[in-house]
Amino acid sequence: MDYRDEILKLILKTKANYGEIQTDIKQLSFYTAIKPTEFLNTIYEPSICVIIQGQKAVGFGNDLYSYNPHKYLLATTYIPARIQIEKASKDQPYISLVIKLKPESIYEVIKEVGDFKIQNKKNIKNGLCFSDLDDTLLEAIAKFVKLIEKPKNDAEFLSNLILKEIIYLILKQNGDLLKQYILEGNLANQISRAIMAIKNSFNENINMKKLSKEIGISESLLYQNFKKITSLSPLQFQKKIRLEEAKNLLISTNLEASQIAFKVGYESPSQFSREYARMFGMSPKAHCNFLRDSINL
Repeated sequence: MDYRDEILKLILKTKANYGEIQTDIKQLSFYTAIKPTEFLNTIYEPSICVIIQGQKAVGFGNDLYSYNPHKYLLATTYIPARIQIEKASKDQPYISLVIKLKPESIYEVIKEVGDFKIQNKKNIKNGLCFSDLDDTLLEAIAKFVKLIEKPKNDAEFLSNLILKEIIYLILKQNGDLLKQYILEGNLANQISRAIMAIKNSFNENINMKKLSKEIGISESLLYQNFKKITSLSPLQFQKKIRLEEAKNLLISTNLEASQIAFKVGYESPSQFSREYARMFGMSPKAHCNFLRDSINL
């Protein structure tokens, strides 16, 4: 059975606008595009990302990866990256899906399986990895996507069961990586907690001394491994989070750019505008108009 074709037909049936499509299943979203793009900044959250049709490049630090429907991307924590859709057209649009993974859900599956061993604890890896997408995992993903056609109560109940199956299959391929980030006592888990702390308080100044004490490692070890996992320093990461949040506020509210600057933690609107233009290639106002026009295509 061609599970990819099943998923493709279901997504095309939604007949939503191009761009991101949030489904009624809160962990599941789709993305479609009808033409290739320039490199765009994004922040992956813990998730599995699958291309159903088309091809995409992902830039992480100084590395550049290209992936297609035969691979999936696994993000273990919040990771800034650059993405470019390489193959897309009106006849064959780029189509992908994202399934968000909660750390507590992953931990529950690890606990049920009962395997807490990590083969190589010292080899801390960055927060993104690519793996082969086999038919077993694709079948489970197809079952998950089919839930968009089920009644709400059925979908909510069954989504938890199928999500557990998906996590189990990912653990079989990437068990060591996920356990490093999920299980306490591992350096990757400590850095992941620091990432979450900065993300949750992105509009506040970072107190590195306090943060390193809270997660139980030295400031130098925090800084060194934070950069290894995210490719950014804590301050650079915070800036990315602030500017991404500013972008979302520009689209979803009628606030002025100066109001948004203060809301996301900037003390100077002019500094905010400069850094926003540096990251997105245009001023906040121009970018807002561009994004709203794109949504309404």
